[in-house]
Amino acid sequence: MESAAVKSEGLVIPLIDFSRFIDGNPKQRKETADAILHGFQTAGFIYLKGLPITSDYRKFVFETSAKYFRLPTETKMSHCWTTPEANRGYSAPGREKTTTLTDKDDVKKLRDSAPDLKESIEIGREGEPDHPNHWPEEEGELVGFKETMLGFHAKCKELHMEVMRAIAVGLGIDETWFDSYTDVGDNTLRLLHYPEVKKDVFTINPGQVRAGAHSDYGSITLLFQDSRGGLQVKSPTGVFVDATPIEDTCVVNAGDLLARWSNDNIKSTIHRVVEPPSGDSDVYPARYSIAYFCNPNFKSYIEAIPGTYAAEKDRKYEGINSGQYLVQRLTATY
Repeated sequence: MESAAVKSEGLVIPLIDFSRFIDGNPKQRKETADAILHGFQTAGFIYLKGLPITSDYRKFVFETSAKYFRLPTETKMSHCWTTPEANRGYSAPGREKTTTLTDKDDVKKLRDSAPDLKESIEIGREGEPDHPNHWPEEEGELVGFKETMLGFHAKCKELHMEVMRAIAVGLGIDETWFDSYTDVGDNTLRLLHYPEVKKDVFTINPGQVRAGAHSDYGSITLLFQDSRGGLQVKSPTGVFVDATPIEDTCVVNAGDLLARWSNDNIKSTIHRVVEPPSGDSDVYPARYSIAYFCNPNFKSYIEAIPGTYAAEKDRKYEGINSGQYLVQRLTATY
């Protein structure tokens, strides 16, 4: 049913046909759900194909994203990211430092020595009066930008809910168990641009990366990549392994909150973005990706999922509010 998208250093990331869960018969749906859960339990990562997001639509969204990043820097800075509570807006290269560190001073030192070579814009759920999205002026090639990105946000929300349903089937709980935790759509669509960079930047500073080693914070992340490459996942041996782009797939990884929610039955695995495989040029070309960071509804109280512990004493974590948890994690990053 599935093959390995990545197999190296003890890390096996499966490639799974998700259409078998969405459109399949009960047997196919259960087999697919089991494969998805197993991938999250062993690798923390899976690749999905057979998605309800067409190749042409995805290409259009990527083209629209690239148009945004062609705006003048001063224009993008007028859409600037403000607070962890809002988590919306533009972040210039070096603003965010993805890392496993949690102390703000430690993060600052690392940011100063090896800033992440990326820029991004975060787009959240529309219609929150206290935390509006920061939209560019719709003129020239950016006409329709807002409609495109809100449409893609909605498509990804639907995919998030379906993946969580698959996890529920794999866990043997009611398929809709997660629905009341995911129906609001408190998720973040992040458009990412890794500008072209000279190869010697990585030679001069061996610690330099495009995005530092980190785990994600929420439930799952849907990652859509271009063909450039550079994503690496930490293997059981400690070696970072290339997660090579595969056309018409989405890379999905479990986040820290889902690991906590599952009482550590599911893994949140460290990953990073480095320079892509080397070519003949002295310059690494730009890389674009789109990440959709999924979270339980911010008002949700998160405690161990039924069936992930035998007795109360086996619960590893206290319950926590989803929104507060995310703000705590983001505060250290920016």
